[in-house]
Amino acid sequence: MRGGNTGQRAVARRAAWYPSSVLPPTSQDVVRPDARPYFLWWAPLTVAEFREKLASEDLEERVYYLGALLREANTRDVWPFVTPSAIRTLWPRLRRHLGRRRAMWAFLLDLPDAP
Repeated sequence: MRGGNTGQRAVARRAAWYPSSVLPPTSQDVVRPDARPYFLWWAPLTVAEFREKLASEDLEERVYYLGALLREANTRDVWPFVTPSAIRTLWPRLRRHLGRRRAMWAFLLDLPDAP
C-alpha cells in the first residue's frame, strides 16, 4: 500500500541514526580533558573547561558554548558533549548562535529553522 505520511517516515529515518550509528570522535584529543578543542579555536579552553561551560548555571554561557560546538565542530565530535534531547530543549535560544549550520541541525533533529 502506497501513501501514508512521507514526512513522518523521513523524520524517522533521520532520527534512526542516533545513537546506534554514531561514529566515534575524529580524534581522541576531542575528549581528552587536558586537550584544547579545535572547534574553540578563539578560546583558550581545555576540554575539561569546555565541559564546565556546557554545565554552567548561567544559561547564556551554556547556550553560547553549545552553539559554538554545533557551529564549529564536525558532527562526529558533537555527541561526546551533548545529546539530541539537550539540543531540542535549548533550540529556541541556540538558533541565533548557529549561523549557516542552523538549517543542518534543524533538518537532522526535525526542528523549526525559522527564527
